[in-house]
Parts: sequence; structure tokens; C-alpha cells
Amino acid sequence: MPLIFVFLFGIANFALHKAVLNSGHPMLAQLPALFRPPGRYFSMAFEFVLLLGTMLMVSGGADYWAWGYAGYSAMNGLSAWLILTRRV
Repeated sequence: MPLIFVFLFGIANFALHKAVLNSGHPMLAQLPALFRPPGRYFSMAFEFVLLLGTMLMVSGGADYWAWGYAGYSAMNGLSAWLILTRRV
């Protein structure tokens, strides 16, 4: 069950990540070139590596990694909300 939750959080993280990258927020201009379009695939690959690593750890029985990824997802959600609503 924790593996399913990690996977669902991963889908949400990818969606939020893409929404932020496509938002055109002025803050994105301050990112290193690897993270800005067209190099944004580096940041998406990093997101994938985080998800894959967490899923491997959870599938191996380390369920506490699911809690860590849930916290990471909550921080991503909050920061994406702040960026997409232009509160920062």
C-alpha cells in the first residue's frame, strides 16, 4: 500500500513540476541553465530518480521512505501553489 501512495505522490509531483516550469514565472529566469527550458529535462530526470529511488526503498520494506516522500511532496505542493498563484 505505501508503494501505491508513493506512486500517486510521484504523479502529482510531476504534474506540479511541469505546471511550474510552464508558468512563465519571473523567478524561473534565475534558475541555472540546466533547469530552464529547453534544459528542463534535467530537472524532470532528477524528479524521476527521486521517485524511482523511493519506490525501490519502499518495495524493499523501508516504509519510512514513504513518509519522507510524502513530506517532500507536501513541500512541493506548497511551493508550486505559491509560485502558480504568484504569491512569491
